[in-house]
Amino acid sequence: MTSTREPRTRPETASVAETLRVAVEVALPTLARGVIKRRPAVMAVAGKLQFDRPAVRLLRRLHDRHYGRPLKLRVPGRSVELALSGADVKRLLAGSPTPFSPSTVEKRAALSHFQPHGVLISGARDRVPRRRFTEAVLEPGRPLHELAAPFAEAVAEEAAVLLSEAGHDGELSWDTFNVAWWRLVRRVVLGPGARDDTTLTDQLERLRFDANWAYLHPQRKQLRAQFGQRLAAHLGRAEPGSLAAVIAAVGADAEVHAPDQVAHWLFAFDAAGMATYRTLALLATHPAALERARTDLEGVDPAEPNQLSYLRACLLDAVRLWPTTPMILRETTEETSWGPAGTTVLIYTPFFHRDPDLPYADRFEPDLWLDGRAAENPALVPFSAGPAVCPGRDLVQFCASTMLANLVRDHRFEQASGTVLSPERPLPATLDNFHLRLKLLPA
Repeated sequence: MTSTREPRTRPETASVAETLRVAVEVALPTLARGVIKRRPAVMAVAGKLQFDRPAVRLLRRLHDRHYGRPLKLRVPGRSVELALSGADVKRLLAGSPTPFSPSTVEKRAALSHFQPHGVLISGARDRVPRRRFTEAVLEPGRPLHELAAPFAEAVAEEAAVLLSEAGHDGELSWDTFNVAWWRLVRRVVLGPGARDDTTLTDQLERLRFDANWAYLHPQRKQLRAQFGQRLAAHLGRAEPGSLAAVIAAVGADAEVHAPDQVAHWLFAFDAAGMATYRTLALLATHPAALERARTDLEGVDPAEPNQLSYLRACLLDAVRLWPTTPMILRETTEETSWGPAGTTVLIYTPFFHRDPDLPYADRFEPDLWLDGRAAENPALVPFSAGPAVCPGRDLVQFCASTMLANLVRDHRFEQASGTVLSPERPLPATLDNFHLRLKLLPA
């Protein structure tokens, strides 16, 4: 039996030219857009030039040339490998946290700007209690969180405010949606008292922009302390109907560093907002999918907890099409056939999600998450996979699908700007959500 810890064959070594092309066409565009916090100006350029298309084509050629074997890149002073097969993706993610740790040099340098004790960058000893705490609060594997009722009510209220704001000029922009999304996120995570605390999330945004530079940017320790104090004050209220209340009930000792775990949840909810807005754009431009969603909403009160399986599938496919984590990193904790301990392994998710060999590569195909096709492909990992899978995946899907249900049930949207999305043509490889606008129309 093949071990989940080892690739079937030892890596091949890339040529200098191949390494340079991976650096220029894959790594640099990914870093330029902002790994921790997207840069709107760069995203606008990326959308126009379709940065991800040549990257996917390059990795397809490398896969074929090297027979899908892992590829050792020629990086001076570092051992860096590139995964090129779905089987290796499965093994790498199944082998977390040892021998393939999610805590890599790059992640530690970046995330320590705002969550130095986060579970994602914790060592083996600290990771166990922090992951246990995170799962106890976020309840992965449970489609409806224990607080699904107050969360659904909060979503409905914030969606109503959003529709009213968009209705003033008949158009929904990313900026308007994002402001509403963060109001919701602060309510869900910290309680109604944090709903309008934009200072908190503005502080986090500044720290995340710094984190894009990882070890190349000095840490703003004073700003991080101010953010931490403000966050701790909200958590201290433990308002009913919020994750803060669950945290108080679960309890956490000092070693868990609960505020740092919460900082990561806020960071992750930002990506969820991008995915939700992109899903709304797909529904606005794919009439059959919108009709299917509305049919599933018949007789459903979106202000109450519902699983909304089809809308969840729509969200998952939006994340497949435009991954919010374009590069999954793992670092070996011991010598493996990938290389010595400390080897960094790269999984470029757009390649596996948009592989030209996939019949649905460039189209919106929510049903693949419902009919078993996605489960048969281990390289489709919208929320990662294995022991380090995103613990907030079910909560995110609930909040996003409930927001979508409230928006599309009685309203229609049409694309007003941005790269054309249509079922009649391949969907763009890169989608700039910051400059995407939708017209708001009555149902």
